[in-house]
Amino acid sequence: MASGSMAESAPGRRERREHRQGPELRPLPPPLIDRIALPAFVIALLFLSFLGGAMVILTNVFPAGPLSDAYRGGKALIDKTRASRDPLTSDFWMPERRPDQGVTIHDPASAFPGYTLYTSGHGSEAFLFSMEGRLIHSWQLPYSAIWSAEDSPIVEPQPDPFLYWRKAMMQPNGDLLALFVATGDTPWGYGLVKLDSESNVLWSYLGQTHHDLDIADDGRVYTLIHKMRRTTYEDFPQLTVPRLDDFVVVLSPDGEEEKRVSILDALVNSDYARLLHRVTWFNKHDFIHTNNIDYIDAEMAAVLPFAEEGQVLLSFRDIDSIAVLDLEQEKIVWALRGAWLGQHDPDVLPNGNILLFDNIGHFGQGGESRVIEIDPLTGEEVWVYAGSAEQPFESRVRAAQQRLPNGNTLITESTGGRLFEVTEDGRIVWEFINPIRARHPEDPDQVILPVVSWGQRIAADDLQPAFHEALQRKEEERSAQ
Repeated sequence: MASGSMAESAPGRRERREHRQGPELRPLPPPLIDRIALPAFVIALLFLSFLGGAMVILTNVFPAGPLSDAYRGGKALIDKTRASRDPLTSDFWMPERRPDQGVTIHDPASAFPGYTLYTSGHGSEAFLFSMEGRLIHSWQLPYSAIWSAEDSPIVEPQPDPFLYWRKAMMQPNGDLLALFVATGDTPWGYGLVKLDSESNVLWSYLGQTHHDLDIADDGRVYTLIHKMRRTTYEDFPQLTVPRLDDFVVVLSPDGEEEKRVSILDALVNSDYARLLHRVTWFNKHDFIHTNNIDYIDAEMAAVLPFAEEGQVLLSFRDIDSIAVLDLEQEKIVWALRGAWLGQHDPDVLPNGNILLFDNIGHFGQGGESRVIEIDPLTGEEVWVYAGSAEQPFESRVRAAQQRLPNGNTLITESTGGRLFEVTEDGRIVWEFINPIRARHPEDPDQVILPVVSWGQRIAADDLQPAFHEALQRKEEERSAQ
């Protein structure tokens, strides 16, 4: 019995012990140090990675190049995505400054008569209109009509609404040369086309042309192209790669490329290379940003002691300089910096002076811009037009001007979407404001208008008779309506 009693009492004792233990015990939480250790380790690792990446880039040791390229590539992709949402959000469109449209001022006794040609940031189109503001003729062509996957370096071009004609030059018979640029892409230069008066394509050149073109008396076309490049210069380590570099291209009258010259090479290998020490902080690896080319003909060479026929006059916005390039030597042979900032469109005048648009070099009331005439031998400013509190004038980018035969100056105020003509004493005798308008897609209360990046006054006597007669018939028809 004793053994049996002991056998029965053992489970009983276990049950009593289990009962005395009460509810199931849970493990204690880990100490605070254990809970923050892993996140702290991850944060420290990320910080050290960032610090290490920064040190690699600052000391320019491997893999500084790939890291820098990756950062810039990512930023470029973000910028492209943002700029590709809607063309109305790009810098081809600006806030309306005034509700006025078309010709708002016309003094026939003082303004130089003729037709006015202009291009507008709304699309690939150019307009020719009368002094009274009547549209007389136009040319249109979408970029998709000339793009070719076989001939163009642009693999996936932007859609047509994201392009416009940066500049167009009309010839006496009504033929038109027009230069395509895009928003939301780098490089943004897209090509050049020649049209007849009815917008039929005569030829196209699909190099990445940008900003400007000029036509010599023999029909050759001088223009600018750009492309990404990895050439380095020992004396100029600030010209980091990859970099957007400019070239002068000479085309035959039929649009075939005859010559190509690297502008940066020509500057580095010249006596003016020290200008590159003035590279701006906002250059976006487009270190000189060439924005003008003018062919120097015999008449210009006769009044410029530092230039010869066949050379070209260039403008470098981001080092605030103008220069002459000899295409045979492939070398900059003359350059000048002045009191201007971010300039555009230097033009050689018959008196040997140079007229240019000084985008951000005016200080005082009336806006940041001015148009100045300078003596290139002394740097003296011999004529200046700037805005006032009553008549503000400003275009931080783009813009141009043209000295007219009667001494007046036609000014293209790109950001304001305005063309206007001033006399020598600064009186406005003609004014036109781009009539095209839209609502900003992200702010419907804001009215915007497209930039006007190029305007040109064309005298009727400079046109071939057949084309002039056709324009006169159109003008008579529209004035009768």
